[in-house]
Formats: sequence, C-alpha cells, structure tokens
Amino acid sequence: MILDLVLVDWRWRLEVAAVLLGLGLLYGAGWVRLRRAHPALAPVWRLATYQGGLATVALALLSSLHGLAEISFTAHMVQHQLLFMVAAPALLLGNPFPYTVWGLPAAARRGLQRFLVEGRPARRALRALTWPPVAGLLYAVTLWVWHWPAAWEAALRHWWVHDLEHLTFFGTAALFWWPVINPAPRARGRRGGLYYGVRIAYLVVATAQNTLLGAVLSLTERVLYPSYALGAGRFGLSPLEDQALGGGIMWSSGHMYLVAILVLVWQALDSEGSHRTARPAPGGEGLLR
Repeated sequence: MILDLVLVDWRWRLEVAAVLLGLGLLYGAGWVRLRRAHPALAPVWRLATYQGGLATVALALLSSLHGLAEISFTAHMVQHQLLFMVAAPALLLGNPFPYTVWGLPAAARRGLQRFLVEGRPARRALRALTWPPVAGLLYAVTLWVWHWPAAWEAALRHWWVHDLEHLTFFGTAALFWWPVINPAPRARGRRGGLYYGVRIAYLVVATAQNTLLGAVLSLTERVLYPSYALGAGRFGLSPLEDQALGGGIMWSSGHMYLVAILVLVWQALDSEGSHRTARPAPGGEGLLR
C-alpha cells in the first residue's frame, strides 16, 4: 500500500519540477555536444548516474513520500536518506560541471569557466568548503541540529523551514561527498596512498557519527517528535516504534559509507599495482573521480 502511494500518487511542486527538468535538459544537451566532439569524455554511465540522481530527488520531494514524511518519522527518514545518501553522490558521480557548461551558449560558457578558474574567489571558496575537516563538520552539524526536536518540529509546522531543512541537508551532503568523489572543478588532485588514506579515514569518521545519531534515535525510550503521535498509528506502529524504525534506517544507512570505503581501498590497491608495473597514464580517472 505504502509503495503504491509512493510510486503512483505524485504531488507536483512546479518550482521543484522546473528546476529538476531544467538541470536534466541542460546536462543532457551538454553531454550530447561533448560526446559528439570527444566521445571518450562523455561515457553513458555519467549521463545515467546524473539523471538517476535527479530522479531520486524527484522521488524524495515530489512523490507522496513527501506527504508521508509529515505523518511518519520513518518515511521522513527514508526521504532524507534518498537526498543525502543517494541523490547527492549520484549527481556528483555524473561530474555535472563540464557537461552543464557544455550545455550553455558559448558566451555563457566562457564566462562561467573564467569564474571558476584556479585562483578566483569562487574556486578558493570551493577548495575551503570541500576540505574534508570543514565539509565533514558542516555535514555532521547539519544532521544533528535538524534532528534536535525543536528544529524538526518547526520543519513539520512551516513549509519554508521544511524546504530550508532539505536545502541544507542536500547542500552539506554535496560538500561532504565532494572530496570523496572529486568531480570537476577538482579542488584537490591525487596524492598517492595519502590521497586514499585521508578519504578512507574521513568516511570512517562519518560512519561513526551516523551510527551514533541512528542509535540515539533508535534506543531512546521517549518520543522525541510528538507531531508523529497520531500519524504513526496509520501504519500500525506506535510513535516510539516509528521513531525506532526511522533511527534504524539511519543507523543501517551507514553501509553506504562502507561501500565507498571498499571502492577506495580497491582503487588504492589498483593504483599501487599500476605504479609498480608502469608509469600511470595521464588523465586517467577512477570510479569515484
């Protein structure tokens, strides 16, 4: 029943749908243009990953999951996991900047490229915000602050606070995943074993804080979010059970970090093997670049 509602009963918000459609078309146009000029630089998997990320955002914000999130903590947690554990890394894996730039008219393309060249304020700001200690702290603080009961209840009562919650969740998630995936414009290059070691440690810390927050939500013996007191009963759960299930979803979502860690370990081993057998080819890119 719940799955049918999520897949069928969509509640469109014109401003959200328009932004997602515009981003999808702009990226698609740039991907086609770049593939015609340099086929090797526009693989199909990039296009599929990026469009999949946009589809995930649409599922989280435009399907009836958004309405369910207002009456069920579990549904709300699923919505948030889709945004910052699936959509954000998927969009970055699509390496959106070069394809979006190629989708623009030539004059706008040149202006945007000049805006983000090395040494410009925007590039320096990107480098600062995606430095792992800064990105990780912003992401963790955002998660914990919004799960503070007063902030969470405010988001349920006021649509604009709810939108702000989603924007900050997604924005800090993008900053968090940036140093792991390292899309263009790249703030940092490769640094051998240290490059991988820092990112793996970064993800281990993220896993720990994610597990801690999930445990707090799951194991507490009092209802933290009273607005769900009536809605949870529609799904056969008590408010405390709904809260525990939602916390469990956050707890288990830490496996997404473990997947990224395993990929980085594989890349580090593969890179070490390549260095031992031959000089690395310039311009090669791994799965998470």
